[in-house]
Amino acid sequence: MRVIAFASRKGGVGKTTLVGHLAVEAERRGAGPVALIDTDPQGSLAAWWNQRSAETPLFVGIDIRRLDEQLTELRNHGVKLVIIDTPPTVDHIEKVIMMADLVLVPVRPSPHDLRSIAATVDLIEAANKRMAFIVNGASVNSRISNEAVVALAEHGRVAPVKIHQRVNFAATMTDGRTVCEVEPDSRAAGEIEELWDYVQRLLPTLKKKNTNGRKDDALEERVDRP
Repeated sequence: MRVIAFASRKGGVGKTTLVGHLAVEAERRGAGPVALIDTDPQGSLAAWWNQRSAETPLFVGIDIRRLDEQLTELRNHGVKLVIIDTPPTVDHIEKVIMMADLVLVPVRPSPHDLRSIAATVDLIEAANKRMAFIVNGASVNSRISNEAVVALAEHGRVAPVKIHQRVNFAATMTDGRTVCEVEPDSRAAGEIEELWDYVQRLLPTLKKKNTNGRKDDALEERVDRP
């Protein structure tokens, strides 16, 4: 089982929308069973999932104080991927980051957002976790979005696909669906597909069975270096 945490000390960066979209895409592409966890007291991810008619991905209520135990329970029940949404409060973020295999940090391309990333990066580096920035809410062909990529690259790995500000992202989140389900041929859906392609390459994966039918004990890592 692998654990992805979405984290940012800055609110309003679009974590919840990306969590829902990536979880659905991961399930659709065969990475499941996928489980969602919402550690934000506002419960935006839970509210979205409660509007959802599809049975997958799973949604799991947790006690943040028992997160490690509950992740073990999910692993024992056959869950392959857990994606966790977090609030901007430091206590919850630290706990989740410690349990994660990969931390994704959405950043909107604005000077204020770029200035705020240091607090999040410090937490991730202290935990010695793999991370990647995602430029979210970008304007198409905008200079500031390209400049944001350059600025973020000084602090870590940046996803090569930007998620642009599109009306259909917000519209689909009102009924528990994603753009890939509602408008699969849209540019927004294409961006989510590309983002998942990139994210799964960052996740450690178990080696497949060898020719003798035995599973290797070692882990094989597929990593895109910054």
